Amino acid sequence: MNGPHDLGGAQGFGSVIPEENEPVFHAEWEKRAFALTLAMGATGTWNLDQSRQARESLAPAQYLASSYYEIWFQALANMLRQHGLANDTEIETGKSSGHGKSLNRILHSDEVVAALGRGGPVVRPQTKPARFAAGERVVAKRINPTGHTRLPRYARGRVGTIARVHGVHVFADAHAAGKGEDPQWLYSVAFEAKELWGPDTTASSIHVDLWEPYLEPAKV
Repeated sequence: MNGPHDLGGAQGFGSVIPEENEPVFHAEWEKRAFALTLAMGATGTWNLDQSRQARESLAPAQYLASSYYEIWFQALANMLRQHGLANDTEIETGKSSGHGKSLNRILHSDEVVAALGRGGPVVRPQTKPARFAAGERVVAKRINPTGHTRLPRYARGRVGTIARVHGVHVFADAHAAGKGEDPQWLYSVAFEAKELWGPDTTASSIHVDLWEPYLEPAKV
């Protein structure tokens, strides 16, 4: 979707100023928000791409005014409501008002380290040949989807070069929409910065990982 999260090339937000010796968490509640998000993701009620879509779906004013973990928490709260796992009162008070619901899986505290170490591999078997090869010129499609996509606005309609073929991976757009994994070839595409942002940019080039459905052969 075209939302406030897609900031590449956007102006008026000021410079990115890294915080020196920045801690992982700035407050105790951030740890809890992170832990709750991981724990609920581990239940299998929704997948990773659906959780990303939930964060991107926040109202623009709310998204831009919220900190990183405030965005995580608000998205989690919305998903809990959507799946009937908590109501507004329970989220507001932090206390259950009825009997809990059974879940597919539960991530216990002694399993967290191992679970994080395993991660969630998204590489899938190849069932068809790749359409593009390293060195080929491609153009990113101009799309304006209503759901989750990993094709940033600044790259749409722009010409780049296949720098690397990553293999077949879970297609995030389909996964977020609840349409299954729909594995697709994934490529690292190199774009000249001037192709993306014009002659006034101070950058040189960037690489964007893009799935095959986003790409078309560039016209010679």
